[in-house]
Amino acid sequence: MAAIYQSCSLLNTITITLMLIIMGNPALVMGLFQPSQWTPAHATFYGDETASATMGGACGYGNLFVNGYGTDTAALSSTLFNNGYACGTCYQIKCVKSSACNTNVPYTTVTATNLCPPNWSEASDYGGWCNPPRSHFDMSKPAFMKIAQWKAGIVPIMYRRVPCARSEGFRFSFQGNGYWLLVYVMNVGGGGDIANMWVKGSKTGWISMSHNWGASYQAFATLSGQTLSFKVTSYTTKETAIAWDVAPSNWAAGLTYSTHINFH
Repeated sequence: MAAIYQSCSLLNTITITLMLIIMGNPALVMGLFQPSQWTPAHATFYGDETASATMGGACGYGNLFVNGYGTDTAALSSTLFNNGYACGTCYQIKCVKSSACNTNVPYTTVTATNLCPPNWSEASDYGGWCNPPRSHFDMSKPAFMKIAQWKAGIVPIMYRRVPCARSEGFRFSFQGNGYWLLVYVMNVGGGGDIANMWVKGSKTGWISMSHNWGASYQAFATLSGQTLSFKVTSYTTKETAIAWDVAPSNWAAGLTYSTHINFH
């Protein structure tokens, strides 16, 4: 059974809240993510054309090819990284005001998968590009080459947050054991980010998970031998999704479990 509620704010912006309650299926409360304004910054790149240097990263996504992120990724300066809460967010980036810009490419879209740490041994305007309070994108080389000639090294850009277009639903990658569960959440759509997360075993109520680092959340609880469900709230939109029976009772660390529900 579904109910759709639509209302207009005093500023004539339209907020759509969609509530789906379907017996036995995932439940979703939606807050649609909207693109942000264009903002100036700078971009560099790291690694080579294979993007092998981008594998792993501070968000914990592991092999970016296997997990669906590919080479269109970037490491964010700590100002943007927000202690890992920006993991999975998506950005349109366009090169501006440089002879190195590829004028035939209006912009490219990347996902935040890593942290570009400060380099306090260098000045912020000469080598310490990711030093606070700078907003900076250290892109994979293939992504950088879409907007600019790589020999430039660094180019001025305009960027904006955009919705993350993902096929399928959340993916939950497990680490830990029967008494400590560490979950990396991948393939997040909509705002791409996560603020809070809960786990529910088939023999427990909802258990709040604490933010570990990057895109990982942990619960110190006895969950072995139980079917696991997850509730996830977006950092940006506050949208909440519940994915029931994600992992079977014989779940194991080292495995990844897919769903058919996502943010929008």
